[in-house]
Amino acid sequence: MAKNKTKPKISSLYINRLRGRMLYLPSQSKTKKREILLLYGHHASLERMNGIAENLSKYGNVTLPDLPGFGGMKSFYNIGREPTIDNFADYLAAFIKLKYKRKRLTVMSMSFSFLIVTRMLQKYPEIAKKVDLVVSSVGFVHYQDFKLPKSQQRGLRLLGTVFQHKFPAFMFRYLVLTGPVIKTTYKLVAKRHSKMHDAESPEELNKRIQAEIILWQINDVSTRMKTMADMFKVDLCDKKVDLPVYHVSVENDRYFDNRVVEQHMRIIYKDFINIPAEIPAHMPSIVATAEEAELFVPDKLRKLLK
Repeated sequence: MAKNKTKPKISSLYINRLRGRMLYLPSQSKTKKREILLLYGHHASLERMNGIAENLSKYGNVTLPDLPGFGGMKSFYNIGREPTIDNFADYLAAFIKLKYKRKRLTVMSMSFSFLIVTRMLQKYPEIAKKVDLVVSSVGFVHYQDFKLPKSQQRGLRLLGTVFQHKFPAFMFRYLVLTGPVIKTTYKLVAKRHSKMHDAESPEELNKRIQAEIILWQINDVSTRMKTMADMFKVDLCDKKVDLPVYHVSVENDRYFDNRVVEQHMRIIYKDFINIPAEIPAHMPSIVATAEEAELFVPDKLRKLLK
């Protein structure tokens, strides 16, 4: 397979009066021209996903757009709308109609964004007919999929409900989400934190913490809080999708109960195919290279993509 020497292209994205960015990687192969739409999760950016996008480009052209309020993109609040799952679904449908037109596509979404993909497929069956593969990477569709303690879920939901509003969000951003506060917090919990405990050197730990600081600060706080509150009350089991879902799961996922996730996805999708991945955590802070991203594309998924 010839190696692709083209660097990832990050261009401006302007859609529905919202401005953000879009990453595009052409296929590394002259024969593999699958169109892959990749979507990041709740705590992410284009840069964080670059390694996964590069790895997927072995199997086709990869496009990764920002979502409103995430990755530095303007939020729905800027156009007088709320960041609801339905509004995100409408945005994604508009993006697909604009970008892919008559092309078929594969959709791979990470964690939170699988809610958006599922709702979009439910609302727009004409788009579902264009989709070859739906891939959930540690995704979920129902608030009961969480295995966090109930007290923690209630606390996070309350936090999101309070700080989604403009003034509390402003205070949270500039009093709590400052570099020194985030750095100090991670250093205090580093030995028992899933993203930090296996850092092999102080330099590696600082690198991970700096990546976390960027991720905490780049996203719109009101959007992050509103969507966090919604995650703990979401239920998408009200409508079927006439497609199978290929679900990449993590055995020791700290957020989700894989058994319950499967039950809910089977209610919505025509079939459920589990693809276990040997990932030590839900998602690391940094996936810098295509080699590091290998774990996120298990062999069973590679065979499908080929």
